[in-house]
Amino acid sequence: MKTQIRYYLGNLPRDLSAGIVVFLVALPLCLGIALASGAPWFSGIIAGIVGGLIVSWMSGSQLSVSGPAAGLTVIVFTAIETLGNFNAFLMSLVLAGILQLGLGFFKAGAIAAFFPASVIKGMLAAIGMILIIKQIPHATGYDASYLGDESYMRETAKSSFFELSQALHGISPGATLVSVVALMILIIWESRWVKQFALLRSIPGPLLAVAWGIAYNTWTLQLAPDWALGAEHLVSLPELGSTRNFVYQLRLPDFSYLHNPKIYSIAVTLAIVASLETLLSVEAVDKLDPHKRVTPTNLELKAQGMGNLISGMLGGLPITAVIVRSAANINAGGQTRLSCFFHGGLLLVSVVYFAHYLNMMPLACLAAILLQIGYKLAKPMLFIEFYRKGLNQFVPFVITIFAILLTDLLVGIAIGMACGIFFVLRADFHSAMTLTKHGRHYLLRLHKDVSFLNKSLLRNHFAGVAHDSDLIIDGSKALFIDQDILETIAEFMIAASDRNINVALQGFAGDSPLHGTSTSFVPSLAGVGGHA
Repeated sequence: MKTQIRYYLGNLPRDLSAGIVVFLVALPLCLGIALASGAPWFSGIIAGIVGGLIVSWMSGSQLSVSGPAAGLTVIVFTAIETLGNFNAFLMSLVLAGILQLGLGFFKAGAIAAFFPASVIKGMLAAIGMILIIKQIPHATGYDASYLGDESYMRETAKSSFFELSQALHGISPGATLVSVVALMILIIWESRWVKQFALLRSIPGPLLAVAWGIAYNTWTLQLAPDWALGAEHLVSLPELGSTRNFVYQLRLPDFSYLHNPKIYSIAVTLAIVASLETLLSVEAVDKLDPHKRVTPTNLELKAQGMGNLISGMLGGLPITAVIVRSAANINAGGQTRLSCFFHGGLLLVSVVYFAHYLNMMPLACLAAILLQIGYKLAKPMLFIEFYRKGLNQFVPFVITIFAILLTDLLVGIAIGMACGIFFVLRADFHSAMTLTKHGRHYLLRLHKDVSFLNKSLLRNHFAGVAHDSDLIIDGSKALFIDQDILETIAEFMIAASDRNINVALQGFAGDSPLHGTSTSFVPSLAGVGGHA
């Protein structure tokens, strides 16, 4: 415990600055996701607070940030319409949290280990590209939707590119100037020149970018109103003013709906989708973590389940681990779970006491922060790196990107997984067995696991054995041989005499059905295997 306390205290300055950055990014997203879900605006803030203050300490991840997820907006909107009551939906969310807890205890988190690295990196690159596409409208003053910041093209690529083209035709000079200067500040703050000064290094670049935006708008409102930003270009947070008003915003689930079968089907849907998004997110965060720490996925499911249970009891939206906010955390230099905790605390304090000042923040500044994150997730060198790794890595990587861009996160991942599995099977297909030749002698060697998928390859190898030759089939290196493979070998051995092929077996079990069908010649591996 003392070691952990020293570790947290040692990283406190970096975690505090990262928590501020995550807070700035998360605040408008919490509001936007609530509005897009057809839920009360405060429900998004509640989910962000619970994700920051509670899930951060229950989770096994040091850098993952939890909160309301854009990927669940359609499910939430449909559920509220179906039930006709937000409090009834909260009952479904409580049940979903209990189901997630059960998944954690039954160790369902192990599924995360089956996501190929190429697919996870493709997902991150796709999200980076989505951030760039969706933040350009905010950067130019076309603030149509907060939700677009991390919606994974839920509205479809066509509408997203249409919004992008509209933004380029309707540029607001003030918002564009704010975002360009903010982006320049962020780039300069990443340079070696700034990092050599300890004082400048201690100031978070995103915080400075936001300060620039507030200062610009304050100045232009007084001296150049034509260049000032309107209310539609600023953060819009309702002002509570007191703790009592905060408490009045909380809602309880409606337990009278427990007899309604619809809440159970909604709960199952929420639990499954939220769990999948969480597992994808923590796998992605582990890839981005500079220290390469590994998140215990079963513990993560329990943490998310408890978070959703508490969020439902307080009137909040569903919670998942969220990639965009987690990437912002890592990009800002976060080191431990304290950064996520700080962001939750800042959400709580700001919404109660400082909403008036937060409403001075231009959305263009937040767009610049997310544009930088998007570039880091989808930088061109990443594509070159995967191309150099070979087609079996590059093709699933690229297909995952385009699938997510054209559909949404879960569908895109499913397509990427199918492509990744195809390449794994293809590699296994060719490495399962080898046929080598030396003169009239052949050696067929089975490697590792040989399943029915390799039956076609085995038949091709048998067809390649010439008449009037000797063949040794060596199974000593095979850990598993499927019954279909054994039958194919047995059938060939019976027919081999017609082609005057002498067959001998090595490395097969004594009780194998193949023994007794072997033709008689003394097998020797000497000299066989030098030439394919």
